Amino acid sequence: MKTIQHWIDGTAVPGTDTAPVFDPATGRQQAQVVLGGSADVDTAVTAAARAFETWSESSLTQRTQVMFAFRQLLVEHEEELGRIISAEHGKTVDDARGEITRGREVVEFACGLGDVLKGSFSDQVSRGIDVHNFRQPLGVVAGITPFNFPAMVPLWMHPIAIATGNTFILKPSERDPSAANFVAELYQKAGLPDGVFNVVHGGKDAVDAILTHPGIEAVSFVGSTPIAKYVHEQATSHGKRVQALGGAKNHAVVLPDADLEFTANHITAGAYGSAGERCMAVSVAVAVGAAADGLVEVLERKAREVKVGPGDAPGVEMGPLVTKVAQERVENAVGTAATQGATVVVDGRGLKIDGHEDGFFTGPSLLDHVTVEMDAYKEELFGPVLAIVRVDTLDEAIAVINANPYGNGTALFTASGEAARRFQRNVKVGMIGVNVPVPVPMSYYSFGGWKDSLIGDSPIHGPEGIRFYTRPKVVTTRWPQPAQQVAAGFNFPTSS
Repeated sequence: MKTIQHWIDGTAVPGTDTAPVFDPATGRQQAQVVLGGSADVDTAVTAAARAFETWSESSLTQRTQVMFAFRQLLVEHEEELGRIISAEHGKTVDDARGEITRGREVVEFACGLGDVLKGSFSDQVSRGIDVHNFRQPLGVVAGITPFNFPAMVPLWMHPIAIATGNTFILKPSERDPSAANFVAELYQKAGLPDGVFNVVHGGKDAVDAILTHPGIEAVSFVGSTPIAKYVHEQATSHGKRVQALGGAKNHAVVLPDADLEFTANHITAGAYGSAGERCMAVSVAVAVGAAADGLVEVLERKAREVKVGPGDAPGVEMGPLVTKVAQERVENAVGTAATQGATVVVDGRGLKIDGHEDGFFTGPSLLDHVTVEMDAYKEELFGPVLAIVRVDTLDEAIAVINANPYGNGTALFTASGEAARRFQRNVKVGMIGVNVPVPVPMSYYSFGGWKDSLIGDSPIHGPEGIRFYTRPKVVTTRWPQPAQQVAAGFNFPTSS
């Protein structure tokens, strides 16, 4: 049985307690991962703090050269890393390669920090006095990341943290932990000094140790809203900066003037891609007026055409869910929706794949006539379930979205520029797509929603990532001539 160990100070570190790691396509255990606690976190913090002493003093050129090398290694090992992700998460290899590509874009952003980190200089703000500013790293920082993107979400964090001079401790999901160790080895090959990037595996004990450790300056988190609130409360109460990104219920609004074939293609991919296990998945389609019947007809056809199977099989578009518990939760939600009055247009429950009968598979499900009072609308199902809500007008659709407690992503499908402008100005959501179903911004913008999708006020990567992992200094200087006498005043200083 393969054992996945911690990675601390440049080497694999064993542990005592373990948890199983399953192959979602077969339902069988394929490995075990060590579960760390406070002692392991403390060991990692000690190593990271020691590494920070020299890494924080390294040149910006040295740090970006490591990032360039790391980026190239991600390109060269994309297939291998993609298959590691697919084997533990269940998503298709193509989907896994896609998440690596999007994560690599953050590395590319980190490669260009020389321009982003330039400070400013003001000459002669007062007679003989200049002012300039610059940013410095925090110290040891940590990331706690979810199972659904075991490469991409950590890559939203550690490249920027490391390139700005911090050292990093990653606590990945124990469901698919191998990607984190693989990335650690790539960093070592890229020339990153030992102790700058560390991996501590584990569950709640490891999380709590990170949130309370006095040697950790900041914590980044992506996961469900209840845990995001817990992370934010615990970490801030222990004096840490916190990025805490929570859950979502993303709506795609479809107007009668939309091209239904184009729209259904993109909503189907947005709803069922990665088996719906992503915080930017389209989980609700809001059909406006006359668009509804035609949209449901095309979506039904598209949902039935989705090819489901093992993630490494050619032609497969959707793999299994990550665990048996996830499979049961999603299928129970479809049954509950039917009981509450929804029309089950496509029923993905009970799907069996030949040769993989014990895998955690469920097919795409499409629910029509869903209301905002139903559980299928209110809950974040995190699975391949698309709910159709029918409204009469665009303004009614906007009101539905704004009344929802989440505000991560949303999309509008239309041919009307006026409608698009009205939608993007009035909807209370952080990331908006117009004829784009999954509006994840590029790495040089920041990712983050509104309302219960972002706890606190710190989005991730892009300019907000730079701000989060650094603190500013402002320096006021005077260099008087030796013979010059400058009177010192006892009043509060002013410029003149």
